[in-house]
Amino acid sequence: MKLIQKLTLSALVLSSSLLAQEKWPDQITFGAIPVAGSTSMKENFLPLANYLEKQLGIKVKLQLAGDYTGVITGMRYKSIDVAYLGPKSYVEAARRANAEALVVEVDAESGLPGYRGTIITKKGSGLKTLADLKNKRWAFTSSQSTSGTLVPSIMFAKNNIDPKKYFSKVLYSGGHEASILSIKAGKIDAASTNNLDFNRGLGKQWKRDDFNIIWTSQLIPGAPIAVRKDMPQSLKMAIKGAFLSYNDPKGLEKLKNKGFIKADDSLYDSVRALIKLKKELKNKK
Repeated sequence: MKLIQKLTLSALVLSSSLLAQEKWPDQITFGAIPVAGSTSMKENFLPLANYLEKQLGIKVKLQLAGDYTGVITGMRYKSIDVAYLGPKSYVEAARRANAEALVVEVDAESGLPGYRGTIITKKGSGLKTLADLKNKRWAFTSSQSTSGTLVPSIMFAKNNIDPKKYFSKVLYSGGHEASILSIKAGKIDAASTNNLDFNRGLGKQWKRDDFNIIWTSQLIPGAPIAVRKDMPQSLKMAIKGAFLSYNDPKGLEKLKNKGFIKADDSLYDSVRALIKLKKELKNKK
């Protein structure tokens, strides 16, 4: 009995020692890539940040970056601790900013941990095929966007389309919401986006009938929640647990997802393969 008591006491001392070594910060910063305008981003992600703060028992500051690279840079220089990233921006953050994927969001529409890239035009424009887009105005989102740039760029290359030559104008809108609203307003003729971010604005800023969807990609791995690897392990596990248990109906409705499931870095190997393929196709020109 005394031996068991000593072993139990030793385990408690060791556990306390480990906890002491893994002191949590008083505050962490939750960053999110700008898939929408600042007002929409705050509306969609603030409930999630508030929930995380309640679950962890420490202050959680929501930081809305002006571009995708801003979130990656923030993680690299430790001004952002937790981040909602796109697949490609996660791959870049893992390479450049020591990011570690914990969970992946599940699309409410398909029930899968992934989404699909799309190309949209304005309803009534008469633009219904890729051929119709020749000499028209085109918008990507960000160079770090998967569905907004990487995936359509590969599709264009496979179809021997050089966007700079094929379209009359090529621009980067900065975010999916901006691209969709620009199509609606007639400022551009076509843009690459995805079903998830399109659904987030339905009924608020646009209607499904405002657009033609003229191309849809294969399934892309879902957006991950990532943390910096150098954060305390116990804090990382607490963050992971918080996201896995997030089930607030109103919060999930704003995000247009069904919650989060476990993920790890290997889920994004297919995105790394796409990045490599894009480079290979570019070098063949």
